[in-house]
Amino acid sequence: MNMTHYMALLAANQPWNLLFFMVIPVILAETVAITELHILYTRQQQGWIRQVNRWCGVAVGIYFAGVIGYLLPTAVIPITQNHEWRTALDVVAVGAYLASGLPLIGIALLETGLLHRQANEARKLALHAIYVALFLVLAHVAMFAGMADPALLGYAPAQTPAGSHSLH
Repeated sequence: MNMTHYMALLAANQPWNLLFFMVIPVILAETVAITELHILYTRQQQGWIRQVNRWCGVAVGIYFAGVIGYLLPTAVIPITQNHEWRTALDVVAVGAYLASGLPLIGIALLETGLLHRQANEARKLALHAIYVALFLVLAHVAMFAGMADPALLGYAPAQTPAGSHSLH
């Protein structure tokens, strides 16, 4: 089966790419989402759950900034320059994955006081929830598009000569 670059990235260099590009950021982001539900339900802005939420929010924002900073020059730019996108599914998968990091960076900036400094606590709580929701939507779009076979939209891999090897 053909793979999008998103899936090829996760499948390559096992288990490291899966850990670095999926497991670590998703565990941190899902911890933010789960603790966010508790905070929204109870309105408790203090305590250990809020501290876990805050720590994971800062950590995942910084981590994903690193992921974006790494993948843009090493994957996205070369794939674009070499015209190697495997249909719109591929572009949507990679684009949504990278875009899902932006709300996480927003959470980190919000938590460190570098963004929305003048907002009151209720507004900050609402913004935090919006950023979590945006991350969840974009991450799921990336997952759905990334798992689809690009052949659905007409992708056909280039034929390789006998005896040569493909990286994917």
